[in-house]
Amino acid sequence: MSNSNSMKKQADPSRLTFRLRWILAVVIIADVLDLMDANITNIAAPSIVQNIGGGESLIKWLGASYALAMGVLLVIGGRLGDRYGKRRMFLIGITGFTLASALCGLSVSPSMLIAGRLIQGGFGALLIPQGMSILMATFSREQFPRAVSAFGPVMSISSVIGPILAGFIIQANIGGLDWRPMFLINIVLGLAGFIAAVKLLPHDQPNSDEKLDGIGTALLGVSMLGLIFGLNEGSTEGWTILPIASFIVGAVMLAAFALRQRYADNPLIKPSLFKNKGFTSGLLVGLGFFAAVNGLAYVISLFFQLVLHLTPYEAALGLCPMAIGIVIASMVCRPLLTKLGRTLIVIGLSATLIGALGLWLTVFLTGMGATALLTAPAIFVIGAGMGTCFSSIYDVALGDIEHDEAGSASGSLSAVQQLAAAIGSAVVTTIFFNLLNTVGDVGAMKTSILIVAAIVLVCLGLVWLMPQSAPSEDF
Repeated sequence: MSNSNSMKKQADPSRLTFRLRWILAVVIIADVLDLMDANITNIAAPSIVQNIGGGESLIKWLGASYALAMGVLLVIGGRLGDRYGKRRMFLIGITGFTLASALCGLSVSPSMLIAGRLIQGGFGALLIPQGMSILMATFSREQFPRAVSAFGPVMSISSVIGPILAGFIIQANIGGLDWRPMFLINIVLGLAGFIAAVKLLPHDQPNSDEKLDGIGTALLGVSMLGLIFGLNEGSTEGWTILPIASFIVGAVMLAAFALRQRYADNPLIKPSLFKNKGFTSGLLVGLGFFAAVNGLAYVISLFFQLVLHLTPYEAALGLCPMAIGIVIASMVCRPLLTKLGRTLIVIGLSATLIGALGLWLTVFLTGMGATALLTAPAIFVIGAGMGTCFSSIYDVALGDIEHDEAGSASGSLSAVQQLAAAIGSAVVTTIFFNLLNTVGDVGAMKTSILIVAAIVLVCLGLVWLMPQSAPSEDF
């Protein structure tokens, strides 16, 4: 019997060898590092500001800086892997990310911390695209689906545990370091990932023919930095010449970036994509939705801590229903994508809208008496809507594109998701803080929720312009 089982294992073409399992683990570690660091500042922001200062401006930039650098460099990060070697760029990415984490953890001023977050996001953009490419090149056609299936559970667990762990670390005040171990723990994880990557990741051949649009990347980076800096600085310090000039420069550079994409030999975004109504509407739906829900999640955490005076750990537990909703909906809805297509996005947007209105009603009825327990049902529904959309918006947006546009389209959508996170955390928190001084704590929260709900409602209108279904499996 044992010999029979052994022969079956050997005959199974999808079976992963010991070495392949370790390669998969290395790639997953990189993705977990990115996921955890993208979200931990939602919980940690008030504690960080209390420790090193920076006020509202730092709270806005903590999440926005990471997502901004990630979004701008994400597309070119994949192409750098093709040009100079995926293994090499993975090692550079994880090294830079680890060192940037140390810089964040050792920061003694707001500017030092924001610089660390920008560097983190930049190296993360070099690191993350290489992982999936390495798996595709290393695993056979039969093994690849089994490898990818491991991501869902691990990333889902990380999304739930990450904020709780961040809250616990802050509350534990390990060695009197307050919030710093949240970043310093990455040194251990990053070092372990680097050593394993050196030993395990396969060597690949660089492609010197791969062209990079460095000018386009620079124009996009300057434009996004100018727009978000102008918004943050103007709303916090007043609309003086600096934020106005920054906003104007950002707008001009964005126009220059769009012009560059028309004439570049190898543009970051193929101009033909913008002639595709389904893709363009999907891009807009994704931009609006991801900006809205990222901003809402940040504001809920701030409301818990700054208004209801919950500890970071209690606030993390209060946000758990959102993470659980995302996990459950992602798992349930993924198999339904082929059958439901665009309808699945409508369901997700509707659930998010219902959850937001439920949260508004809870805050309206309870005011300062609101608790994490009372808001949990609405937050769970919001999370369920988010999870449904996360697994469907961009897949459906690719439904009508041509095969030769797939790489550019997919990379563009991933970058927009990160940029939306930066824009959302900046815009929605700006609205929240500005309203605190005019309509009060509860009024600021209610108005912020209604603005998010309005954005989701606009997305519901745009979704009908998207393709009816996602691409076929063999796309």
